[in-house]
Amino acid sequence: MKITDILAPSCIILGMQAESKDQVLKKLVDAIATTGAVQDSTELLRVITEREKLMSTGIGHGVALPHGKSNVVGKSIAALATLQTPVDFDALDDAPVSIVLMLVGTEGNVGVHLRLLSRISRMVGSESFRNQLSSAPTVEAVLALFASYEEDQA
Repeated sequence: MKITDILAPSCIILGMQAESKDQVLKKLVDAIATTGAVQDSTELLRVITEREKLMSTGIGHGVALPHGKSNVVGKSIAALATLQTPVDFDALDDAPVSIVLMLVGTEGNVGVHLRLLSRISRMVGSESFRNQLSSAPTVEAVLALFASYEEDQA
């Protein structure tokens, strides 16, 4: 499974305006809900928020990967935001976050969820990828960037 298979154009928000981690998480859950793939967006937000309380998903270098598993979705789905103004995400390096990629998987498909998280981590671990993602002018450019990176890694 590729990131481009689970990242719908409507779930990509460039230049998101948000003042807090909670606002970012809510807006990304709302974006996922617009796809019709979520049975209960309130429950999904609760799952993501609870996971965040266990340990921040701010992985450093201005990136956060909030994630969770829930049966309110029938398959893995992702949402992405680049933030107009970085927000505090309690990141491991204490730096504010400007790229947030949310991954939601099903309870019964933990292996796929972990592989997707690993792939996303490798992508955003690349400074070049982060820079290109941050400066992507359109949703299409974001999807092309992911597609190109996944081709290179195949």
